[in-house]
Parts: sequence; C-alpha cells; structure tokens
Amino acid sequence: MMSDVGSDEFDDERSKVGEYEGDRNEAGERQGVGKAVLPNGDVYQGQYEHGTRHGQGTYRFKNGARYVGDYHNNMKHGQGTFYYPDGSKYEGSWVEDLRQGHGVYTYPNGDMYDGDWLHHIRHGQGIYHYQNTGSQYRGSWLNGKMEAAGEYIHSNARYKGNFVNNNPCGPGKYVFDIGCEQHGEYQQAEQPATDEESGKHLERQKWPYLGSREGGAEEERAEGEWGELASTVVLKWIPKCVTGLTLWTPGKDTSVGEKEAAVAEN
Repeated sequence: MMSDVGSDEFDDERSKVGEYEGDRNEAGERQGVGKAVLPNGDVYQGQYEHGTRHGQGTYRFKNGARYVGDYHNNMKHGQGTFYYPDGSKYEGSWVEDLRQGHGVYTYPNGDMYDGDWLHHIRHGQGIYHYQNTGSQYRGSWLNGKMEAAGEYIHSNARYKGNFVNNNPCGPGKYVFDIGCEQHGEYQQAEQPATDEESGKHLERQKWPYLGSREGGAEEERAEGEWGELASTVVLKWIPKCVTGLTLWTPGKDTSVGEKEAAVAEN
C-alpha cells in the first residue's frame, strides 16, 4: 500500500499521534485548508472535506517522492503529478490512487511514454520515445506491453506491422526515407540464435514487461530497444519484395508488391 493511503486514522488528536494545523467544521472534522504531519514522517498540505483529503493538495513522502494534484476521498483522483525518488515523473490522470486515463511518464534515463493508462499500467494507444537514439514506438499497448498494430520509427526508416508480447510478429514492412519499402514477415522462435544465424536477418530484443509493481508509489522502469539485449525470443525477418512507396486502398486492384503491402498494413 502507499504510505499516504489510510493514514488519517493515525491523525486523530485524541490518539496523540500525528499533528494537524488548519480549518475544521462544526463537527470538529478537518474541513477547508490544513497541514498534517503523519506519524511516519509524510506531510500533506491542502484541502480537506469531512476529515479526508479532498480537492487540491500536495503530499510529500519521507522517501523524497511528492504528489501535487487532485484528491477525492483520501485518494489521488483527477489530474496530478507524481515525482518519484529516482527522478522519474508521471503527469496526468488518476483514478482511485492509480494512473488511469491519459498521462505522460518521464523515466530517469530521459525516455518518455505519452498515452493511455489503465490500472497503473500502459494500456491503449501510446507513444514511447527513446532518448538515446531518438527512436519511438507508436501504437497499441495491452497490459503494459506493445500489442497489435504498431509502428516502430528509427532515424532513417520505420517498421509497420503487428506486435505480440512486445515483439513484431507476422506480416509487416520497412518504409525507408530514400523512397522504397521492403515487405516481409517476422517469425518468432524461443531458442537462441547461433552466430551463423545472426547473419541471416535475425534480430534479438528484450522489451521487459513494465506493469506496476505492488504499491502505488513504485517507479516504472524504462523500455529496452530492439536488439538491445539477448533473450529467449529470436526474431527472424523474412524479406519478400522491395517496392516503391505504396498506399493500399480496399477494393482497388493492386500489383503483387502492392498486395503484399496491403497484407502488411492489416
């Protein structure tokens, strides 16, 4: 659990534990603006309603983390920014203490994810920017992983196709800035590639699963890039043809190359 969840139970003045300075209503509940120092050293300063954090507030954790934003019934709810101890930051929508809706997460290494979140993990449509290379992934995310239709953009080319479990899988195409496309198919295997195979269009990658760990104040870890680390998943790119830039229109007669491009787009 996060250190700020349920902490108000300790703040009752009658218990002689914790401190509070601020407004109260006729019933003696915290109401309006106040500052609470919790027994564990955390500090909240902001709005209260009927004894709970409700409205705008700033919560400072003793480990150096900080949340600035909306509260509803003691939970982060609405728009807010969370600054993590490792230097990462999330700015966006929260629902009942969880990252949910649209938000931007900046990682300690400078990487950034801008997109949809659900239950504290990346889920929906989003863009992941890699700081070191300038590459980016644009497309669908499912339970924290790259999944379904997506586009991986490099400095001089882009790959368009399907992704399964963080890896490209099935028909796709590379679109090069020089004005041509290479159509083909990615196949996955679970055994490691030999040095000989590595010279035959085999690429390795490990994109670790970045679902949230237990606890709302946990930081995410940045994504690895294609080919950055070896893993048990071996990707084999099987080229089929090279064409000019193609645009597939449903129902239109296409050449062989355009038909394969059409398959790659689906």
